[in-house]
Amino acid sequence: MGNNIVFSLIGADGASTTQSANFIQLIIHAGPVVKLVLLILVAFSITSWAITFLKWMVLRKARSENEVFLKVFWETRQLDEIFNSGKSLQQSPLASVFISGYSELQRFRRIKDGDGEEAPSFHDGSRRDATKASILRALRRSMASEMTRLEKAVPFLATCGNTSPFIGLFGTVWGIMDAFHRIGLEGSASLSTVAPGISEALIATAIGLFAAIPAVVAFNFFTNKLKNFETEMESFASDFMNILERHIL
Repeated sequence: MGNNIVFSLIGADGASTTQSANFIQLIIHAGPVVKLVLLILVAFSITSWAITFLKWMVLRKARSENEVFLKVFWETRQLDEIFNSGKSLQQSPLASVFISGYSELQRFRRIKDGDGEEAPSFHDGSRRDATKASILRALRRSMASEMTRLEKAVPFLATCGNTSPFIGLFGTVWGIMDAFHRIGLEGSASLSTVAPGISEALIATAIGLFAAIPAVVAFNFFTNKLKNFETEMESFASDFMNILERHIL
């Protein structure tokens, strides 16, 4: 009984090794066009996996620093202290949005006339409206900049997911054409003649799906995360403006 189990395991392992060897042999014997397609798909796959890993690290760091910044923002009463804390959180989108808005506020505070005198009070209606509008523009610019930074390279995942199956299909169609051409030259349409060429051609489709599926999953995952970041920044900007209007402007 024990020997039978051992022999079964050895047989299964041997079959797996044989399948791997056959797969490699199919790639080796594939035509030059199919090999080029496979090379492109492998490059796509490696790039998409690298982007997935790096983007996951970036978004994870951004989420962690956002939590730290929000804690500082709601627990600290002095905007200067929040500003100084935010400067150390370079991966936090919320910190960047706050720094942009607060810097714009400080710019208006420090506006001086030609004689070096301080600008009129914020309580002046027209000046108050101009200040609010300018801060809002600064917040929007910062949010757009942060979204651009966070979204960087993510569109490639969509490109990989959309194009890889078609690139693989192209390789398959070309391989099948080549296989039928060989059949015509040899004058034989037996299974032993057709099967190897078809198998070589279908590898391209398989690799195309292997590259596309993880890329699509990663793209959808990151798209959802990016929407959450965008919503969070909009909510924070609204809260920040409300605080400025009640206590400063």
